[in-house]
Amino acid sequence: MNLHITKESDDKKKRHVNKMLYEYNLQHFPEDLRGRYKEINLYLTDEDDNVRGGLLGEVCWNWLEIHILMIDEDLRKHGYGSKLMQEAENVAIENKCDFIKVDTLSFQALDFYKKHGYEVYGVLDQVGRDHEHYFLRKVL
Repeated sequence: MNLHITKESDDKKKRHVNKMLYEYNLQHFPEDLRGRYKEINLYLTDEDDNVRGGLLGEVCWNWLEIHILMIDEDLRKHGYGSKLMQEAENVAIENKCDFIKVDTLSFQALDFYKKHGYEVYGVLDQVGRDHEHYFLRKVL
């Protein structure tokens, strides 16, 4: 067999590798958690339907993972991030998730997540040389 490594952007190959991992993981999770995957996209929009922020994540197995939470700078400190977090928590509860996980950099929103009941379970130092990368979760 002659195998080689290629470097390319190919959605079909990417889906195939993701499917390989998914099928492998299925062998190690209980039956009731199988097939539990759903994108969660919450958007903060104005009266003209312009996106001013949002929360992007997914329900996977028995947790909700927040990948992105972003609010336009002029709207920060007005409670919109908290409202998005509360809606994400509602989604997690509706989907019978055991916890929510999120990560953030030291110059981003660590205190915000802690204020909402998230606890740090891991830290990577020297991210971008000068920062820390925090991994947090909130048990529901």
